[in-house]
Amino acid sequence: MAELAALAPGALVTSGADAPPDLTHDEALGAEPVVPAAVVHPTATEQVAAVLAYADTHGVPVTARGSGTGLSGAAIPHPDGILVVFDQMAEILEIDEADMVAVVQPGVTLERLDAALAPRGLVYPVFPGEYSASLGGNVATNAGGMRAVKYGVTRHQILGLEAVLAGGQVIRTGGRYVKGSSGYDLTQLIVGSEGTLAVVTEAILRLHPRRPHQRTLLAPFATLAEVTGAVPAVVNSGIDPYLCEYIDLVTMAAMVDQLGLELGVPPELREAALAYLVVGVEGHSEERVDDDVARAAGVLADAGALDVFVLPDHSADALIEAREKAFWLAKGSGADDIVDVVVPRSRIDTFMSGVARLAADHEAWVAGCGHAGDGNVHLSVFQPDAQRRRSLMRALFALGAELGGAVSGEHGLGRTKSAYWLELEDPAKIELMRRIKAAFDPRGILNPGAVLTPGDTP
Repeated sequence: MAELAALAPGALVTSGADAPPDLTHDEALGAEPVVPAAVVHPTATEQVAAVLAYADTHGVPVTARGSGTGLSGAAIPHPDGILVVFDQMAEILEIDEADMVAVVQPGVTLERLDAALAPRGLVYPVFPGEYSASLGGNVATNAGGMRAVKYGVTRHQILGLEAVLAGGQVIRTGGRYVKGSSGYDLTQLIVGSEGTLAVVTEAILRLHPRRPHQRTLLAPFATLAEVTGAVPAVVNSGIDPYLCEYIDLVTMAAMVDQLGLELGVPPELREAALAYLVVGVEGHSEERVDDDVARAAGVLADAGALDVFVLPDHSADALIEAREKAFWLAKGSGADDIVDVVVPRSRIDTFMSGVARLAADHEAWVAGCGHAGDGNVHLSVFQPDAQRRRSLMRALFALGAELGGAVSGEHGLGRTKSAYWLELEDPAKIELMRRIKAAFDPRGILNPGAVLTPGDTP
């Protein structure tokens, strides 16, 4: 710690034993907290570079941490390592309205950025469900969220990065432009790498005009097959929804009961509905939004919706907030693990039918919701027996892969899902990724235990 403090003057350096307990874990269910050897709170890129150069020389593991809202264990430190916490690098460096970009440090939260952009009529559209999440963490995990159906995920909004390599070298990738064909795209290699290739110290974000008028439609369906059938009809209708979410019966009931939602759905429809589709439309004028609402309602009715409700603003806000808190509802209800498998959106019904079968086979209860517009399924798994739960989790991931999907759609692999992915993924692809990792981080100091070095055994 004395050497680190001397190398990075101005940074707060403390013993891991003296660190707050929150720094020993993220929000991954079932992952054990770990106390690091040292904690560094840098205030500048030069300090990060000095810490990484020291760590590389001495073979000390380094884990980067933002707000700690991740769900895969990627921010859990190593017991003999350094935890770099970016709470002191949390400045919005610039909002460039001409080029429609923001330049931010990694500790900036989504909430703070949105508050700065709103008065300017701008928006950074990635909202993964937790506004206290940091931009650095979002870059590391390629965070998505409910608006991905329209705006894409984090990698679609990152134009450039400043990042520190394992040896302490500082590089800049990309820039304030939306296209470039000059060599390998290092920006996109680093985005989603969960801190295993480089440590991001600055990001250039693409901004969008903020559309002031929004409406939310709620459509109950008698079957999940009808919900998944309605999704492509809505997405391909030209309405361009910014939300297209499904919520299963159990999750909706929990939201209504525990959060006191008043959605105006009559009891007889609640009894007949097995799943719900939430569709959000937005625009610059009320007239255009009203037209899109009418078209969306027609599409949903033609797809078999039992009814279509255009929610008042307060009910819509409450529903969206409740949907964003679905993880916390599951955690509070005692969920043992979570799944964020992504499949082609046309295969959601097939996947969910398989989920029901696998849950019964493993004597488990599985409930959830998801981003129907992009096929990202979020499931809460209730099975306290560790061996049965691991068997079920592997079977769920294998099913998603068989249907053309992937183990994680937005939470990342971290320590809790990496072993499943390594077992199911093409070995040739994994070997190529290992070579990329070795090129960026020859001594393997960056976030060991995550992604390519599994922390858990399935």
